[in-house]
Amino acid sequence: MHQPESQPRPSIWYRYQVHPFRRPPELDGGGEAVPVAVVGGGPVGLLTALLLARQGCRCVLLESERQVSLGSRAIVLTRRSQQILQAAGLAGPFLAKGLPWSSGRSFYRGREVYRMEMPHDADERFLPGLNIQQQYIEEYLVAAIAREPRVELRWGSRVVGLAQDAAGAVLRVDTPEGEYDLRAGWVVAADGGRSALRRMLGLRMEGRAYAGSFVIADIRADLGLPTERLCFFDPDWNPGNNVLVHREPEGIWRLDFRLPEGETAETALDPARLAGRIEAILGMIGRPVPWKIDWAAVYSASTLTLADYLHGRVCFAGDAAHLLPIFGVRGANTGIQDADALAWRLARVALGQAPAALLRSYSAERVAAAREICEEAGRSTRFMTPPSEGFRLLRDAVLSFTLSEGFCKELLHWRTARPHDYAASPLTTPDVGDFAKGPTTGPAPGAAAVDARLGAGHLYDHLGTDFTLLAFIGPEGPDAGLAALLAAVPGLPVPVRVLLIGAGEASGGAGTPLPDPEGRAAARYAAAPGSAYLIRPDMHVCARWRRPDAAALAAALRRAAGLDLHAA
Repeated sequence: MHQPESQPRPSIWYRYQVHPFRRPPELDGGGEAVPVAVVGGGPVGLLTALLLARQGCRCVLLESERQVSLGSRAIVLTRRSQQILQAAGLAGPFLAKGLPWSSGRSFYRGREVYRMEMPHDADERFLPGLNIQQQYIEEYLVAAIAREPRVELRWGSRVVGLAQDAAGAVLRVDTPEGEYDLRAGWVVAADGGRSALRRMLGLRMEGRAYAGSFVIADIRADLGLPTERLCFFDPDWNPGNNVLVHREPEGIWRLDFRLPEGETAETALDPARLAGRIEAILGMIGRPVPWKIDWAAVYSASTLTLADYLHGRVCFAGDAAHLLPIFGVRGANTGIQDADALAWRLARVALGQAPAALLRSYSAERVAAAREICEEAGRSTRFMTPPSEGFRLLRDAVLSFTLSEGFCKELLHWRTARPHDYAASPLTTPDVGDFAKGPTTGPAPGAAAVDARLGAGHLYDHLGTDFTLLAFIGPEGPDAGLAALLAAVPGLPVPVRVLLIGAGEASGGAGTPLPDPEGRAAARYAAAPGSAYLIRPDMHVCARWRRPDAAALAAALRRAAGLDLHAA
C-alpha cells in the first residue's frame, strides 16, 4: 500500500500542513465515473482542476503526497501567468504575498555589463515578474479548491495503472488503505517530469538534454538588495560558470549556480562544500552576512517535449508534456499556459458541448509552443552552459566584448516565457477585409488579447471562461451595422459574452458597457467604432473585423469552438 510521508516537511520559514487522507467510496464498492480525473497536484494540475470547475466540469484530482511541494522550486510567475490567475479570480493572495519586479543586472568578472528593463506600461496591471515560492503557489490553489464543490482533491492517492477504451479510462489508484479503480471520461496527466502516466503509455520525449548541472539553494539572510534578477558570469570563485540570485518572500534568497564539470549531485550537496560556495556568493555580491539554509537541490537543463499531448483519453500538460530549462522561467509558466489552453476545451468535450476532435487543437497549439520555446531556450542554455569548447569560446568572446562595447550587450537579455501565437491553429480565422490589407497594430488572430486600463480597472478583469465579443462603439452607441450584429448574438451556436467598449451606453441590453473615455482600449486594438474582436476563453484572439456581420461572426465562432472539426 502507498504510504506517503505523514510528518511535515522541514523548513526554516514555511509551515507545511499534512492534509488528511479521506477514504474514497470506491474502496467500499461505491463511487461513480467522473468526467475528468486530473493526476498530479502541482501548480499545473491544481490550476487545471480549478479552470475545469469554472467551466462547469466536475473532476477528481489525485495527488500522491499529502502536502505541498518540497522546496521553493518554481519561484517566478510571468505577467501572462498573473493574467491567467486574475481571469480565474485567483490572483489576490499571489499579489499580496509575491514580490513584483521588472529589471535585472548582469555582471562579468565583477563588473556590471548590462542592465535589463522588461517592458511595462500603464495599460498593464501586472509587472513582468512576480517572485513567490511554489509552496505558496500550491497552497493558494489548494485553498481555492477547498471552496470549489466541483473539484474533489484526494491526497495520498498514487496512480499505479491505466487502461483505456472508447468510452474513457480506468485509473488504478494506490492509497494508504488499499487500491481501487477510478473510472473517468478523460484524464489529465499533470504528474510532473517523472510522469508515471507517460511511462505507462510508453512515451518518449524528443529534443535534447544538456550536459552540466546546477545547484539551487534557498537561504534566509538580510541582504538588503532590491527585487531584481542578478546574473554573474565567470566569478573568481567559480571560473567559467555563472550564478543567478533572486529575492523571494519571507527573507529568502535563491542562489542558482553551475557546477564544475563532472561534479556529482552528492558532492555538490555536501553541507561543508555547499556552505563554502554560499559564503563565496555572498562575498561576491558584497553581502557577507549571517545566513541559514532552507533547501537545496541539483538540476540539469533539457529542451524536451512529447510530439503529441493527446494519447487516447489522456491529455498531457506541464512537465509531464515537456521539460524546459529554468532560464527564462519557462517551466511552470509554460505549464500554466497549458492548463489555460486545455481546460476550456476539455470541459466542453467532457460536457458534450464540443466534439473530441477539439482536443487535437490543444495538442497542436501547445506542441508548437513547446518546440518554439525549446528552440529559444536552447540558445539561452547554450549560452549559460556551453555544450562544447567552440560554444564556450564564442560565449566568452561575447562576454569579453561587453566590457568595452555596447553592440553585443543585448545578447545578455533574459528573454522570458511569453504567450504563444496561435495564428496557425485550426481554431483561428485569418484576417479579412481592411485588417488584411496591410500592416496594422492590435493583436492579430491567434495572438493573446492585450490588456488596457479602463478607468480604475482593466479589460482583463472582464475576460475568461466564455467566448467574448469586444465590440467598439462610438459616443452615440452601436451604429446600425453593429446593432444588427449584436441582435444576432442570442442565436449564435455557442454562448458569447458581449463587451461594448466606448463612451456610449449599451442599448437594448445588448452587452456590458465598458467606458473607454481615454480611448486606451481602442488604441491598443487599433479599433474604430464598429470594429469587433472575438476572444477565446483562454484570452487569445479568434478573429477580428473592421465591419463584422452576423454570418462572419457565426462562422468564426463555430471554427473557434471546434464545432466543425472531425475526428482525426
